Order: sequence, then C-alpha cells, then structure tokens
Amino acid sequence: MESLIFAINAVAPIIIMVAIGYILKRIGFLNDTFARMGNKLVFRALLPSMLFLNVYKIDDIGGIGFGYIGYVLVALLVIFLISVPLVIVVTKKPERRGVLLQVAFRSNYALIGIPLAQSLSGDEGVMIATLLSAVTIPLLNVLAVISLSVFREGGGKPSLKKILLEIVKNPLILGVLTGLVVLGIRSIFVQTGISFRLTDVTPVYSVLNYLSGMATPMSLLVLGAQFEFSAVASMKKEIIFGTLMRTVFVPIVGLGAAYLFFFPTYFHGGHFAAFIAMFATPVAVSSVPMAQEMNSDAILAGQLVVWTTLVSALTVFLSAFLLRLAGVFG
Repeated sequence: MESLIFAINAVAPIIIMVAIGYILKRIGFLNDTFARMGNKLVFRALLPSMLFLNVYKIDDIGGIGFGYIGYVLVALLVIFLISVPLVIVVTKKPERRGVLLQVAFRSNYALIGIPLAQSLSGDEGVMIATLLSAVTIPLLNVLAVISLSVFREGGGKPSLKKILLEIVKNPLILGVLTGLVVLGIRSIFVQTGISFRLTDVTPVYSVLNYLSGMATPMSLLVLGAQFEFSAVASMKKEIIFGTLMRTVFVPIVGLGAAYLFFFPTYFHGGHFAAFIAMFATPVAVSSVPMAQEMNSDAILAGQLVVWTTLVSALTVFLSAFLLRLAGVFG
C-alpha cells in the first residue's frame, strides 16, 4: 500500500502540472509562441543546469560499482536494438519513428527515478541511483540524438559526422559532461587539501540552483500547453505501442533479467530500487523539447509523456509490490 501511495504521490504532481499548462492554454493565458520558446529555454538552459547539479552533488564518484552499471548499460543497448525494427514496422512516418524509439529506452530517471529509488531503499537506493545517473544520462541522450537523427522528417540518411556533431552540441550531454569535469576537479581538490568548492562562488551556485529548480515545472507547463486531445485519434497506434513498450515490455526485460540471473548473488534491494527507477518510470519530459529541436513529432512525444506517466503509476506499484513479494526489498 505504501508503494502505491508513493507511486501516486510521484506521478500526481506531474499530471497536475501538465493539466495546469493545458488549462492555461485553453483559456488564452498561454499561446503557441510561449510553448515553442519555453521548450527552447528548457532544453538549452534549464535541464542542462539541473543535470549539471545532479552530477556535481554526487558525493564520491570513486564509489561507483561497475557491475550494476554495466548491467544497465547493456540492458539499455539491447532494448534500443530490439526497438529499432519494431518502430519501423509500427509507423511509416520517419518523424514518429525516432520519437517511438526514444520512448522505449529513455525513462524519466532524473525527475522521478531518483526520488523513487530513495523511497524504495532509503539512502542506499538514492546513492546507487545517483551514481548510476552519471553514466546513464549521457548514454540516454546520445541514443536519443541518434534516434532523432536517423529517423527525422524528410527521411534521408544523415552522415556519421552530422550525428556526432548533434551529440557534441546537445545541451543535455554538455550539462552532464561539464558536471563530471567539475566533479573531477573537486576530487583533485579533496586529495590535495584545497578547500575551495563551487559552492563557495555563491552567486554562480545560486543561479544554477534557480535554473535547476525551474526545469521540472517549466517542462510540464509547456508540455500541457502543447497537449492536444484531438491528436490522439491520428496517432492512436503509435501511442498504444509506445505506452506498452515503456510501461510493460521494458520493465519486464530490465527487471526480469536482473532478478532471474543476478539476484541475490550480485544485486540486492538498493540495486533494484535503481532498476525500477530506470526501467519502470515514464518517458523523460525532456524528450519533448528534444523532439521539437530535432524536427521530429513533438506532439506525439508530448502524448507519450502524458500516457506513460498515467500508466506508470500502476507499473511502478506492481514492480515494487512483486519484487517485495520475491524478497528483494526485505
């Protein structure tokens, strides 16, 4: 029952914020220009600031255990490769294929996953989940750039150089990589006894916190302002496929394989809390501004955020409940 309550508490604020954005658009307080510019702001400034701080706040990057991280990386790549032929079959529209491919592997790990891991397994869960984010967030964004570059409106095969350039220029990847660099510098300072930290530059650190704090609410308001119920009928097949992939297929593969092959010898409760955060949460809100920026179907991306968020409340509850019955969460 506690897991269900937490799942509701985790996803209800997201749904409410999206609803507020939708209502504000309907009553004329927000418009399409605000939604487009808001997406750019989120993608190019707010989310990179949030990811930078998430990485910088990791206490000890040297404590990363590569076993569970390696498992997640392999699982994400397998899910990605399995999904490629499936999305080609499901839709003939290239601008929708990249969006569907994103929904298969890209979870809302930063916004929902880490708090969820803490609820399921306490401080151990949040530590494991945070360390995992330093490695998986860059991978998720690289795969997203590849997905949206290969499948985009107008078709055609982009060159490897162009895909690599998109990856290098991606603000979300730059945010994580910058965080890793600054985190590495902090580690050197610790080892050499230098007391200076980024937090000592109070104005800069405060601004980063302000921008980071705006990322989630602004993302959700903009998403609500772009949401159109009339679009559901025209992309019903894609919405059903994407929602089932994100909330049924991926949790079964990611959590099932970890339990069957690695529990309890290698993985325990803290690891599975992070796995639920990675494999059972809805598709990332940031998939919408990225889809818009890369000329893919942002409307479909927004629909998938909403529907996977609704269904994931049940998915998260069932995952936690079944794993608890199986002895994973003591």
